[in-house]
Amino acid sequence: MTEPNRFSTQATDLDQRVRLAAFAFLKEQQALSGDVLRRDVLSRGFLFEQQRVPLMGPQGIFKPAILPEMPLTITTVPIVEGISRPYEDEVGSDGLLRYRYRGTDLRHRDNVGLRVAMARQTPLIYLYGVVPGEYLPIWPVFVVRDEPDDLSFSVAVEHEGLFEGSLREHGSPQDPLADATRKYVTRLVTQRMHQVAFRQRVISAYRERCAVCRLRHRELLDAAHILPDTHPRGEPVVSNGLALCKLHHAAFDSYILGVRPDLTVEIRIDILREGDGPMLLHGLQGFQGARIGIPGAPRLRPNREFLAERFEAFKKAG
Repeated sequence: MTEPNRFSTQATDLDQRVRLAAFAFLKEQQALSGDVLRRDVLSRGFLFEQQRVPLMGPQGIFKPAILPEMPLTITTVPIVEGISRPYEDEVGSDGLLRYRYRGTDLRHRDNVGLRVAMARQTPLIYLYGVVPGEYLPIWPVFVVRDEPDDLSFSVAVEHEGLFEGSLREHGSPQDPLADATRKYVTRLVTQRMHQVAFRQRVISAYRERCAVCRLRHRELLDAAHILPDTHPRGEPVVSNGLALCKLHHAAFDSYILGVRPDLTVEIRIDILREGDGPMLLHGLQGFQGARIGIPGAPRLRPNREFLAERFEAFKKAG
């Protein structure tokens, strides 16, 4: 009996070291490139003791060859507006992520691997697709419930700081305090995921340039909501967004700059009359009457009804 026990201990130690190395790799890549990482970076992965460890493969539930038993990552396909996804992951009424089974076979090895991870409360990495070829890594996440009737797992996000340097013991899914904390953290992270995805999709639709001034530096661009996310129709879809540089986003949100339903820029009258140097002249006043740039695909263009409602608010503010 000693040999299987020794193997089990060695396998557990290897599993934990690989996961910690994966967490460190993601943190390093995000420090270099920002929160969203390219698919090729994730597919290439990192070297661990002279063996390459990819973080994703062709399937959503992915176990690199180096790991003995459990998956390392779960991936959501990016949303492409107007095209349905093969697996629609969502957030349940309990605030937890719903991650779909691989297929419909409850005993498929990928589904079994996630059940083992759930039983052992092993941390995973969630790769949330924001646009084709780009993913937002979220870690650590835990499978906390198996939903065979719905062919899905419930997944919770843990606070990353609990796993700095080790995979020490943490609360079980049955622990009420741990459960409440996980749901709170999961809700916050889910909001961030949707914000990041909205930004990436809008900026990509506008070909990485400001709709007003055509500035092309992605790091200086934002996705502005036409109708705010607090509005009943203020959904995070591209047709409710405009890619704007930092200056024009702030001006749009402050009702200094408005966009008419015919896609024409209008600057608030008191700003047009103001004399305050070249920045005001060239940054705002000079765009009075200009037409904004819009995406080529009709389904991605700004919703004219939304622009009309927002422009009414602009006129009232003026």
